[in-house]
Amino acid sequence: VQLQASGGGLVQTGGSLRLTCAVRGATLEKYAIGWYRQVKGGRREGISCIRNTDGSTTYADSVKGRFTISRDTAKNPMTVFLQMNNLEPEDTGLYYCAIDTSGTFDGDGYYYTCSLDMDYWGKGTQVTVSS
Repeated sequence: VQLQASGGGLVQTGGSLRLTCAVRGATLEKYAIGWYRQVKGGRREGISCIRNTDGSTTYADSVKGRFTISRDTAKNPMTVFLQMNNLEPEDTGLYYCAIDTSGTFDGDGYYYTCSLDMDYWGKGTQVTVSS
């Protein structure tokens, strides 16, 4: 499974970008895809997650109301977008997408979610927000 993140760039504060995560090499029935960013100092944080099992989404508090994660249900549901609006300098970082394909068994069945322990990671795309 290969992931490719794209769409990063340089924008001014208040600007917008749309990131795309293309997943290739597998057709999966159940998975979760997440967006992450690595900021100065090397810390990697989860930004948003979407689960194809129920379409649910989650966001970090720092991006709620500004970022929207979605899937390309018309063409390829395994392509995931991250629409980023009202960008702030604090959003600067290297953005990655990753996928959970193995799931976690909770006694009743497997659930798919996003964590720092994802099965596959793509290379990052740089987002820089100038003040």
